[in-house]
Amino acid sequence: MLSVILCTYNRERYLYNVLQSIAEGTLPPADYEIVLVDNNSTDGTHHVCERFAADHPDIQLRYCLEREQGLSHARNRGIVESKGDILVYVDDDALVNPEYLKTYADFFGKNSQAVAAGGPITPRYDGCEEPSWMSHYTRQLITGELNLGTHEREFPQGAFPGGGNAAYRKSVFDEVGLFNVELGRKGNSLIGAEEKDLFDKMTSRGMRFYYLPTAILYHLIPPRKLTQDYFDRLTHGIGVSERLRTLQIGRGKYLNRLFKEAVKWGGTLVLWLGFALKGQFNKGNKLVAFRRNVTRGLLKNNNQQ
Repeated sequence: MLSVILCTYNRERYLYNVLQSIAEGTLPPADYEIVLVDNNSTDGTHHVCERFAADHPDIQLRYCLEREQGLSHARNRGIVESKGDILVYVDDDALVNPEYLKTYADFFGKNSQAVAAGGPITPRYDGCEEPSWMSHYTRQLITGELNLGTHEREFPQGAFPGGGNAAYRKSVFDEVGLFNVELGRKGNSLIGAEEKDLFDKMTSRGMRFYYLPTAILYHLIPPRKLTQDYFDRLTHGIGVSERLRTLQIGRGKYLNRLFKEAVKWGGTLVLWLGFALKGQFNKGNKLVAFRRNVTRGLLKNNNQQ
C-alpha cells in the first residue's frame, strides 16, 4: 500500500486541485491513502479537505494538524501517521499526471533493492510568464525543475529526487532517521536542505534511488516567486541552510563546503562570460547574484532570511 503524504501550509488556492489530480490517477483508491498534514495553516485548508473528502468518499483521506511549525516536522508527522510501506511525498502547490501513483507502486513492487525514487518536476507558470532573466540554472533554483530524460535509471552521483516528488520505503527512516527539524521551511522562512541531508545519509549507507520518467509532477509557479525579493531570500536561504547542515556534521565538512563554493564561483564566472558573449547579460548577472547570495548565507553566522 502507498501512503501519499501531502504537507501543506496556507495553500488553499492549490490544495483541492492537487488532491483532485491524485484522485484522477489510474491507481485504484484501495491501493493508497492520502495523509494530509496541515502545518498550522491560517486559511481555509481544513474546509478544502472536508470538501474533497465529501466529493471522494472512496479515497482514504486522513487530516492531521501538526502544530510544531516547520516542513520537516510536518514530513515527520506524515511518516508516523502513514500506514503504507511506500511513502510518496507530493508538494501542495502542484499537480500530478494520471500514471503518477501507479508508476511508484509498480516500480517498488518489481525492484526490491530500491529504497527511494523520484520523477520529473515540470514548472507551470500560474498567472505569469517566464522572465527573460531565467536560464536553465535559475529555473532549477526557482521552480525545482528536474528532467533526466525519458528512461528509467539510477540518479547520477550527487543528484537526488526533488523533495516535492519523492517516494521512499518506510524502512529507510528506521535506518537513517527522520527529516532534520533544524532544516527545512518554517512558515515563510526559506531555509531548506533537509532532503539533501537525508539523501546524503542514504548515499553513505549505499542505498540506491531511481529516476522514474512517468511519475510527473507539475509545479505551479505564481508571480511572487519571480520577484527580486523572493529570489534574494531563496538564494540567501540556500547558503544559510548549507552552513547549518555542514556545521552539524563537523567543522571539516563546513570548510570543505566553502572550498566547493570557491569552485562554484569559477563555474559561475565562466557561465557569465558565455551569456555575455551571447548578449544575454540579464541571465549571466542573475547567476552572479545567485552565487553572491549563497556565499553570504554560508558566511553569515545567523539564520536570518
